[in-house]
Amino acid sequence: MPSDLYGEPSPEEGLPEPPAPEGPGLFGFDDPPPAAAPAPAAPIIAAAPPPAATPTPYRVLARKYRPQILDDLIGQEALIRTLRNAFARGRVHHAFLLTGVRGVGKTTTARIIARALNCVGVDGKGGPTADPCGVCPECVAILADRHPDVVEMDAASNRGIDDVRELREALRFRPAQGRQKVFILDEVHMLTEQAFNALLKSLEEPPPNITFILATTELRKVPITIRSRCQTFSLKRVPEERLRAHFQGIAVKESASIDEGALAMLARAADGSVRDGLSLLDQAIALAGETGAVSTESVRDMLGLADRALVFDILEAVMNADLPLAMARMAEGHERGAEPLTIMQDLLEQTHMLTRFAAIPALREDMALPENERVRGAALAARLSVPMLTRAWQMLLKGLEEVLAAPDRRAAAEMVLIRLAHVAEQPTPGDILKRLEAGGAVAAGGGAPAPSGGGAMRAQANGPLAMTFAAPAPAPAPLPQPREWREIAALASAANQALLHAHLLHDVHPVRVAPGQLEIRVRPQAPRDLGAQLKALLEAQTGNRWTVALSNAEGEPTLAEQSRTAETDRRSAAQSHPIVQAILLAFPGAQIEAVRDDSVDAYGLKPVIIPDEEPEFPEFAPPEAESAGLEFPEED
Repeated sequence: MPSDLYGEPSPEEGLPEPPAPEGPGLFGFDDPPPAAAPAPAAPIIAAAPPPAATPTPYRVLARKYRPQILDDLIGQEALIRTLRNAFARGRVHHAFLLTGVRGVGKTTTARIIARALNCVGVDGKGGPTADPCGVCPECVAILADRHPDVVEMDAASNRGIDDVRELREALRFRPAQGRQKVFILDEVHMLTEQAFNALLKSLEEPPPNITFILATTELRKVPITIRSRCQTFSLKRVPEERLRAHFQGIAVKESASIDEGALAMLARAADGSVRDGLSLLDQAIALAGETGAVSTESVRDMLGLADRALVFDILEAVMNADLPLAMARMAEGHERGAEPLTIMQDLLEQTHMLTRFAAIPALREDMALPENERVRGAALAARLSVPMLTRAWQMLLKGLEEVLAAPDRRAAAEMVLIRLAHVAEQPTPGDILKRLEAGGAVAAGGGAPAPSGGGAMRAQANGPLAMTFAAPAPAPAPLPQPREWREIAALASAANQALLHAHLLHDVHPVRVAPGQLEIRVRPQAPRDLGAQLKALLEAQTGNRWTVALSNAEGEPTLAEQSRTAETDRRSAAQSHPIVQAILLAFPGAQIEAVRDDSVDAYGLKPVIIPDEEPEFPEFAPPEAESAGLEFPEED
């Protein structure tokens, strides 16, 4: 029995006719009815919908708005100017090394250079240019990442010597399509030492139609032998104001509206990276939904940030020792989803800004900062001193480490706030010294009144307690001729004879010093011609003839020994000083870091008062001892 294509009986055999189709056929339109079939009454023919268009894949903003020419790069004016001049003068180097943080345009710049080297122009007759046309076959192929002569290699995953050997083999062949073969090595610092060594010769003397472009985020990990063979360009972090303007322009093109506060948060979170910022902007626009309105609150929630006003409230509360308010605002930030670690980082940033305002008041007029931060920050900085802000910075920095290591970060952050509020009521070391010198008492634990006399006293507010005893230095008296051993040693220092000065400091015991006459005892490690060097120095510096004689007498300690003894005596005196004892009592764990006396000389010794009339010294060495004193006797 004959059948149709699908094995069903045909209508010619008198079998029942299949029912007429009620909708579109297999290919989107009604199948034509068989010729022998009678037309059904009042047929209903449905209109076929047009074939569905294939949706265009979404391109993220970082790729959609990737720079195509040099002028599209933002914040890299020095790089653009150098490359333009190089192409204009035909002085394009054969190897470039691009360095900078992530997302500032290193790989993008490398691709632009590759197109600039291979562009043939719209008419197909152009040469290398700093402004590639973007429409010629070479530019189109490079833009589509399918040009056979532009090879990108990820050095992070192809880092061995075998990979570099394959690259060297590829150097033997001429470009297959373009004018110049370009090798782009990304994250080049990941190459092994053997791979770097294998690359050296090719990088130094490549064929004339080969260009290397290396990119790295860790310039110091690239061997100096590689860097010396490349032109190095350091791509800068893009400033926040440039990022804000760039993001605003892209938001307009994407038909999205974005608040100024949201722009500032995105630019700050990008940390100078255009790609990171565009990724965050992409996420923020997606969060806004169909409205396309990106609000400050939504970006704050997206980034897990604390409100800048909330951070100011916390900082102001702890600096005013208002712990309940600080804890309440901290809890509010936690309810909003702000991470404790982020709040600590924001507090550090605000403390740094306030310290700059307090130290350099002119910075309060910096228009790059938001007006609210400038006004409120300037008012808070006016009430706080630099020592107080510096102490808060150190405590927050230490607290940041604790929050990172703590199992409960919120609890650790609250402990930091408690400490900050507690010390806010404590005076700084400088305040304690002023009170003690004025005869007052220390607020934390009391103290002893300062004794009269003894010179002024200073203290450092940072780090370990450092006391400085300062006394007015006596007016220097004219000394046409050196009359002390330390003055003779100082002549060597003034004459820039560092080695001789070191020997005079550590290896010479002065026995007797008189105008034009010197008697010393030297240690065995001193050079044999030390006497001759010393005699030449004295005669050159004083203009008089000197006799230098050696002696076996014990003599005085060396200058280095005298300096160490004087330092020990000063530290002991400072340790027993009533003011120091009061401060050490007020600050348990404090230590004397250094003791400085402004009345001592460069060797840490007190000046010696020499009478105006010099006593007459007897001749202590015969004339023939002069020549004998110039050389040291031979050792057995």
